[in-house]
Amino acid sequence: MIPMSEKKEVFPGDEVASEEEYLASEGTFAKNGMVYAAQIGTLVLDDDDCVAKVISPNPPNILKNGDVVYATIGDIRKTMATANVLAKDGTCRRIGSETYGTIHVSKISPDYTDDVSKELRKGDLVRAMVTGVKPSLQLTTKDAHLGVIRSYCGKCKSELVRKGNKQLFCPKCERNSYRKLADDYGDVVIE
Repeated sequence: MIPMSEKKEVFPGDEVASEEEYLASEGTFAKNGMVYAAQIGTLVLDDDDCVAKVISPNPPNILKNGDVVYATIGDIRKTMATANVLAKDGTCRRIGSETYGTIHVSKISPDYTDDVSKELRKGDLVRAMVTGVKPSLQLTTKDAHLGVIRSYCGKCKSELVRKGNKQLFCPKCERNSYRKLADDYGDVVIE
């Protein structure tokens, strides 16, 4: 095996360790008692934790629990909304994992709601947090900083203006509507 002090560049499929000595960790996988590299990078054999990992110089942008993301609401049902994740907060790189997620009615607001359409609408741009990635991508907008950050009028497509804690107003149609708003609705700059 490779000593800890020696750095070695590895490629996907390279045999890097035996499962008797090291467990597969970040950037590696185990098969038939051996640990293999799953990505290009530098092999690290951690003797303290007994794990083999491959550190990539350019790791994929994979979503994990706790990540804050920006998404567009695609469909609304009574008990859930579907969302297409566009970006992960803090990075400009494309997402290299599942981007189609759901927001259950119980994960939308800290207040009780029995109908998703009372809090979100198709086309709304939301800031959400990842709460699960397996078996599918699950999101929440319960926190004050999470929720709708941009919305448009369903009738005239004008951008809605914040009028209160949960209320939005269309300056063109003079219609009111309600959403689960992020605390900075209207102040978010989208590039």
